[in-house]
Amino acid sequence: MSGFERDHDDHLFDPRAREAMTRFAGGEDTLALEAAAAVRTAVHAVERMRSHGAEGRGLSSGALDILIRLSATPDDGISIGDLAQAAGVSSRNVTGLVDTLERDGLARRVPDRNDRRSVLAQITPDGLAWIEAFRRPTQVAMAAIFRGFTPAELTQLRHLCLRLADNHRQLADHLSRTADRTT
Repeated sequence: MSGFERDHDDHLFDPRAREAMTRFAGGEDTLALEAAAAVRTAVHAVERMRSHGAEGRGLSSGALDILIRLSATPDDGISIGDLAQAAGVSSRNVTGLVDTLERDGLARRVPDRNDRRSVLAQITPDGLAWIEAFRRPTQVAMAAIFRGFTPAELTQLRHLCLRLADNHRQLADHLSRTADRTT
């Protein structure tokens, strides 16, 4: 484990991150800061592993995420807004990613049968084939990166990550309400 060490409780830590966070915190407790740095390190590792195969196939990590989401939507498609909300990114971002997928023949825009003013994004047969070809290598890569984790540890990791995301959402909502009251 290049660069990581174990503390007195046998837990991994990054000594470079600890040193940087100690300086930044000015002697205050650095545990939350170190945890945030560890989350970033883990996210980068998972994304590098996940996108490695996608980039070899010409897709960015963002386009891959949208294509996977499209593969799980109803056959008639999904609105750009709903796709953006599900992915946690802006509609503008998703529009660009769908443009890329459309250019590559992996997705298309189709009229919304229920609203003539609206357009839906839909995966193409080539997109479904791309996902099928990508599925097994991705499963192997994720099994490798999570090697040694028990099902309980993976469940706990998922839970903790989603708690972070939920705390962020609650904080953003609170800040938005506070900003609305001051304007």
